[in-house]
Parts: sequence; structure tokens; C-alpha cells
Amino acid sequence: MIMQIHFFMAILLSAVLVQACAPVIVAGGATAAVAATDKRSVGTQLDDENIELTARRKLNDDNRLGDDIHINITCFNGTLLLTGEATTAEQRDIVVSLVSSIQGVKRVIDSEINVSEPTAFANRVHDSWITGQIKARMLGTENLKSTRIKVVTERSVVYLMGLVSHSQADLATEDARAVSSVKRVVRMFEYTD
Repeated sequence: MIMQIHFFMAILLSAVLVQACAPVIVAGGATAAVAATDKRSVGTQLDDENIELTARRKLNDDNRLGDDIHINITCFNGTLLLTGEATTAEQRDIVVSLVSSIQGVKRVIDSEINVSEPTAFANRVHDSWITGQIKARMLGTENLKSTRIKVVTERSVVYLMGLVSHSQADLATEDARAVSSVKRVVRMFEYTD
């Protein structure tokens, strides 16, 4: 744990020396705080971030997909969750094929990609609002380490990912269900107990 904190402090100090910019200090401090409380190793956290970036790049670079898709990519502990919309089943299959070959991906959950027109901007804003409300509730929930949980909302369906105990998973689920307009909560946790 101390080694992780030292690692992030070194990165933060390097960024400050290179950029000398206040936003870097704030963002770096917040990132270090979240990373220090995450049960995943720093290497796994970085691998998950790299998987997300690589998947996004592959989708953006593929001419067969165009603007007819809206795909959210979330990776936790090598599990890649794909949510959103693809206009055709063929496009959905292309997306899954592209991301399945990424090094470090252990499992792809693609059943949450709807074959339909991409959602409107207003729907996405509402989904972001739901996610924010859930995260705010989690911050105020006693005995819940909210920094260990990823919250993804698509079409008012909430997906919860993290490495948590069963009791923490239950608390997070209660918080998500308490937010108005949530249609369904999908638990995708890995359990520590």
C-alpha cells in the first residue's frame, strides 16, 4: 500500500515539475486517493484503463462502424462491459470481435448492447445525472467504500462493478435502487468474502 502511494506521489511530482499546473495537482491527488483505496493492484488498474483506451481506439478506427453506434466501454479487473446501441446486429458483432482480442481482456459482456438507433443526447444526459446521484448517495453511505465501485448507466439501467464484500454490494445496490427513474440495477461485482 505504501509502495502504491509512493508510486502515485512520484507520478504527481513529475507532472507538477513538467507542467507546473494547479489542475494537475488536484486531479493527480484525486487519482492517487482513489487508486490507493482500490483493492485492485496499481498494475491491474492501469491494465483496465489501457483496455478501455485500446477498445475505444479500435472502435473509432474501424470504418465499418461509422456514427451509427453508441458504445460505452467499461473495464474492471479484465472484465469488459459494453453498453449502448448498434444499429445492426452485424455492427454489434464487429464491436465484440474488435474488443475480444485485446490483451488482458478476460471476459466480454456484450449482452447489454441494444440493436437500435443510438439514444438521444438528452437520454445520455439523464443517464449521467442518474450516475451522479448514485455516486453522491454512495459517498454518504456509512460502511461503503464507494471508490471501489464503478457505476455505469445506460437507458436508465445501472451497472455496478467492483471488488467488494457482499454487504458492500448490498449497500451499493440499495443506493442505486433509491434513485428515481432507475429501471433496473445489474450487479457485476467480484466478491472478497
